Amino acid sequence: MAKPFLPDTFEPPRCFESSDFYFRELEERVAEQDFEAVASSQKRLQGIFGPTSDWPRSDFTLAENRLSLQVHKREFESREAFAYSVFNKAKDKCLGSIYIDPSQSANYDSEVYLWMRDDSIHLDALLYQTVIDWLVESWPFAKVTFPGRAISWGEWHKELYSQRDSQ
Repeated sequence: MAKPFLPDTFEPPRCFESSDFYFRELEERVAEQDFEAVASSQKRLQGIFGPTSDWPRSDFTLAENRLSLQVHKREFESREAFAYSVFNKAKDKCLGSIYIDPSQSANYDSEVYLWMRDDSIHLDALLYQTVIDWLVESWPFAKVTFPGRAISWGEWHKELYSQRDSQ
């Protein structure tokens, strides 16, 4: 039997505040702000979840975004995965998102994806380091990876395929 993604005793944070960012649970209440961030950066965001990912499509709608955020909320509540909106310190502009998922690889506890909107891309390295620090300090993971960042897509896919082949 596979080990659970998180210990039952761990309560995932609903928000987090650093000196530069405010993270809050990704949910329908931020749909317009989230959609505006996605739409403003649509072309660059394609591939954020892998080289064949087409999210967000050029015809992605606010209604589809609302449905997506409802799914993220259900995943959060059921402890299957955790998605956060990244806001500026004033909490009035959505800068991007963070997704904390169970790892598809037995070599990691979690795989994490994150993105910043185009007009805030200069903060990407700072967000990446903030998320790494937050995961170490506040989450019970022993080993986390960032596909497409800490491990190349090619190496990530090679790892996943080699594990599937050995089963």
